[in-house]
Amino acid sequence: MKILILNGPNLNLLGVREPGIYGNSSFDEYLPQLRAKYPDVEIEYYQSNIEGEMINKMQEVGFTYDGIVLNAGAYTHTSVALHDCIRSLKSPVIEVHISNVHQREPFRRHSLISSACKGVICGFGLDSYRLAVEAIIQLNIEN
Repeated sequence: MKILILNGPNLNLLGVREPGIYGNSSFDEYLPQLRAKYPDVEIEYYQSNIEGEMINKMQEVGFTYDGIVLNAGAYTHTSVALHDCIRSLKSPVIEVHISNVHQREPFRRHSLISSACKGVICGFGLDSYRLAVEAIIQLNIEN
């Protein structure tokens, strides 16, 4: 099984960016723990601050991988292009947010990509990624 975790803008700053909201751990510190929990799953990780690079990566893997875990960051609220890309893929996409976006600023409560995704997980810190991986594994068992 192959899963891509794709993080968008500013998520390369996890651990230093607003730790009260996003925690004190970087994604690079968290990823080995996630991979260790699922040794039979190949988890690829990609981060970009550039919308087009994110789209290119999803198009590259979105017809062969078993799923994509996507934290689009601020592009969640602005990107019709990501929405359209997700709709075109064969692989299911799970939208993930570290914080509970519904407890934050009003503009963060609206996602332009949710309707294109298989599901949405938010508010569980970095554990939101584990929950998304679990969801993809379950989807593949059921299909």
